[in-house]
Amino acid sequence: MGSSFCTFVLFFLSLYVHCSIVKSRSLDYISPAPSPGPEQATIPKIVPSSRVFDVMSFGSVGDGVTDDTQGFKMAWDSACQSDEPSMVLVPKHYSFLIQSTIFTGSCGNKVVFQIEGTIMAPDGPSVWPKGMSKRQWLVFYRVNGMSLQGGGVIDGRGEKWWDLPCKPHKGPNGTTLAGPCDSPVTIRFFMSTNVNVKGVKVKNSPQFNFRFDGCNGVYIDSLNIKAPSLSPNTDGIHIENTNNVRIYNSLISNGDDCVSIGAGSYNVDIKNITCGPSHGISIGSLGMRNTRACVSNITVTDSVIRHSDNGVRIKTWQGGLGSVSKVRFSNIHMDNVRNPIMIDQYYCQAKGMCPNQTSAVHISDVTYEKIRGTYDARSPAMHLGCSNSVPCTNLTFSDVELVPSQGQIMTSPFCWNAYGALQTLTIPPVFCLLEGNPESVPDTDIDQC
Repeated sequence: MGSSFCTFVLFFLSLYVHCSIVKSRSLDYISPAPSPGPEQATIPKIVPSSRVFDVMSFGSVGDGVTDDTQGFKMAWDSACQSDEPSMVLVPKHYSFLIQSTIFTGSCGNKVVFQIEGTIMAPDGPSVWPKGMSKRQWLVFYRVNGMSLQGGGVIDGRGEKWWDLPCKPHKGPNGTTLAGPCDSPVTIRFFMSTNVNVKGVKVKNSPQFNFRFDGCNGVYIDSLNIKAPSLSPNTDGIHIENTNNVRIYNSLISNGDDCVSIGAGSYNVDIKNITCGPSHGISIGSLGMRNTRACVSNITVTDSVIRHSDNGVRIKTWQGGLGSVSKVRFSNIHMDNVRNPIMIDQYYCQAKGMCPNQTSAVHISDVTYEKIRGTYDARSPAMHLGCSNSVPCTNLTFSDVELVPSQGQIMTSPFCWNAYGALQTLTIPPVFCLLEGNPESVPDTDIDQC
């Protein structure tokens, strides 16, 4: 080593919505990817004790052209009203065209929505039914104990939505143009409890793939989510005001965050995720328009992030209130990631359009351990940009080893008003981290979180 290291129900839903130069160590020293996480859950099979409501028995055709929405609604209503365990079956070898639909609970039993065939959205905004919200496609509202599972495909057919001129970088010279911009979330769970999502494949979502709003008890296992790397706002899994969440053993490749954690979320465990290309795994953005955001007890472990704009990120707007606390990022392998470790308390979607503000979400008690791999040296391996007036506190680093994916030049980490401790030597060294605690932290309504 060298000597220096250097996004009466439809309306409601729509509302709820730098540097020192050092020589790097040899790339063959990079630690291997994390070992496999917990075993993938076995998807329950149809059992004789379950009543099966096949959508084709209710008039669905499955030719990919006929509108099969009514058959799906009738199958769901029948299953939901049943007094015994029930299954809505979407059979394999068929493709079903479904319009924007709300599947409403609460049901008298635990319903399994078994997808073995393909469910298709309308092909773009021009054929979306007039008068129907363009903010969501398949919505599950007030369901309890439901499972969405199977080996089939949910196809959002998002290409024509991505090409709306209002989408990022669709205007001349990379600008964004005015015009209608609402795009549907593919699958949305709203005010639901004890939800299980297992094994399904989702492709080409117009906007977010999955969104959970106001839910409690979410178990996600063995998802496969895929969209092009330049598809805008196609977050894989977004949670908002949702608690007690487990996301395991999934493969996510898209044009935005693999997982994004919004305000009012706590007790979230993410394990064995392969993420990328994407924008990484993010907490935020939080505090937009001077709002209070509270997020706590978040763990991300045993995962791989590759060829992504960011790795593990916390992003907040200036002027927010509240806190992000008790976060642990552990045993994560980075493969050519531009910003492997990032805190951005100056998040702004339009450069130069966000005024400076003094209040901020307080970030504290964040642990980074066993984070290893390679990064795109156009950006620092670690960017700790904390609020100028509300410092980040108790940031802890151990066994962090990040080296450039190409070449021998390593940029030094960037820190601003970041306090914490180095439990081991890091590569590159975080000499800019301030030791100990600041003399005081301004009141940001932390006590109300």
